[in-house]
Amino acid sequence: MRQHSPVDVTILIVSYNTNALTRAALDSVYAQTKNVSFEVIVVDNASSDGSQETIANHPSQPQFMGLRDNIGFARANNLGARLARGRYLLLLNPDTIVLDGAIDKLVAFARATPKARIWGGRTYFTDGRLNPSSCWRKMTPWNLFCRATGLTGIFPASEAFNGETYGGWQRDRARQVDIVSGCFFLIEKSLWDGLAGFDPLFFMYGEEADLCLRAHAFSARPMITPDATIVHYGGASEKTQTGKMIRLLAAKASLIDRHWQPEFAPIGRILLSGWPLSRYLALSALSVLRPSKSHRALAAVWREIWHRRAEWQHGYPKANAADTTRRSLVPLSS
Repeated sequence: MRQHSPVDVTILIVSYNTNALTRAALDSVYAQTKNVSFEVIVVDNASSDGSQETIANHPSQPQFMGLRDNIGFARANNLGARLARGRYLLLLNPDTIVLDGAIDKLVAFARATPKARIWGGRTYFTDGRLNPSSCWRKMTPWNLFCRATGLTGIFPASEAFNGETYGGWQRDRARQVDIVSGCFFLIEKSLWDGLAGFDPLFFMYGEEADLCLRAHAFSARPMITPDATIVHYGGASEKTQTGKMIRLLAAKASLIDRHWQPEFAPIGRILLSGWPLSRYLALSALSVLRPSKSHRALAAVWREIWHRRAEWQHGYPKANAADTTRRSLVPLSS
């Protein structure tokens, strides 16, 4: 039976065809979280790999909602957050492993820096390399220009030319950032409620950027700490690079519409379109000058992304914002 007393943090996991990974993530949460009281809520987006049965029968018995339809990352988090009892809400991807008391340390960092109101940690790939996607700088005309012209690839360690990823910063010190990644994202529950959670327009990608940018109006100044560390596999629920990039570009187009001054938005859309087009043209030329299967394969991916630009140039369809979550619930457990 669900308890009604408050807890320090509600850990919210949205899964989609990540059966083994979700189980490993849950195991790591319970093994590594000792100093804060917490609850776990898992929302499954209509997985077809047995995830719903695995999660519902996990020894830790998390609160669980299984959905009939894949309603996307943003709406699934909104749905799960309605049940949250924590002072803080922690969004945790299913393809993560909590390391060395990371949740305890992130909550301690939040308590020590309350004015930030949103917090994140440091993420690694499975081989121990830094995964820089734990945080981002907001899009600007300049960093979109650098990406479209290839300057980000030529100068990856430069914050001037690769600003959106903070250049070569190793996430090795506490720092204020524009955007904390949704893979390991701690927020005051009161702030989440004040913002009405994620904007359901964003099916997947961009939702945490939109929320962090909106949170500035509530005096939030997101921060990253190097002390809270996780492994993030990345892209576990996305089976093709093409599909991932189309969703990402659609999210970026929507962010331009939502958060840029109207006079700059047309320039932003042109620069955004230049990103896949320039990659397609450059890789096509390279595959002629230096023929290889990898060059041809990458050129084909970017060609398809460019040819499908009608799917992403104008952002996510406005119909995504409709709340259709009620019909998706399956009462597997509560």
